[in-house]
Amino acid sequence: MKTRLLGGIAALLLAVIGTVLLVSYVQGADKRAQQGLNPVTVLVVKERIPAGTKAEEIGSKVKTETLPQSAVAQGTISALSGQTGKVVSADLQPGEQLLSAKLVNPNELVPGTVPVPAGLQEVTFLLAPERILGGRLEAGNTVTVFSSFKLDGDMPAGADLPAEVKGWKEYTKLLNHDVIVTAIQQAAPDAQKKSATSDQAVALPNGSAYVTLAVSDANAAKMVFGAEFGTLYLSKQTDKTTKSEPPVTTLGGELK
Repeated sequence: MKTRLLGGIAALLLAVIGTVLLVSYVQGADKRAQQGLNPVTVLVVKERIPAGTKAEEIGSKVKTETLPQSAVAQGTISALSGQTGKVVSADLQPGEQLLSAKLVNPNELVPGTVPVPAGLQEVTFLLAPERILGGRLEAGNTVTVFSSFKLDGDMPAGADLPAEVKGWKEYTKLLNHDVIVTAIQQAAPDAQKKSATSDQAVALPNGSAYVTLAVSDANAAKMVFGAEFGTLYLSKQTDKTTKSEPPVTTLGGELK
């Protein structure tokens, strides 16, 4: 009887010891596995970021994730600090890790240019300073393109015009949002001149500039037509710009 009792106690102790050893082993294995994974914090793209976007404008479009080191691509960055002044060299897609190689100084590619997003093409227009923010546009900016027309005679009967334009000889239409400026060629500013209302020197733009835009072939056709037979005007967008689809603007619309 006493022998069986001692045997039972010994078996219980062995079971307890075995359980403790098993739990310790499993915990150790988990720790070893975690050490092998070596978690790394990286930036991952949340939404599409077009080529040419400035690094300062992509903060809301990326997120921080912790991934196993084995799943992290070489050159992935964990923060945008130190990237000021750089631009995205190619379109970035959701889920893509943000690589330092994808953020470049525009001047390191071709002086004063940014890459053309996949599927688009470049087209160049000669525009006066007042049509390009007084000459303050630069490669990498995103703009909205407007076109204005002034008809010099009566339109042919049956001309295919928007209903709001018919009866008016002048009108302005928004052609496209989210157009990337890929290059600017402009003469240096005139010698600084003093403002009539201030003694502070102001550098004035010297003449027109060649502005190159990245667009689809269909949008290029609209812009070329606008430049050939009317005028183009560019406005600069920011990452907080509200975009709408306004109707064609005519004198009638302005007076309402």
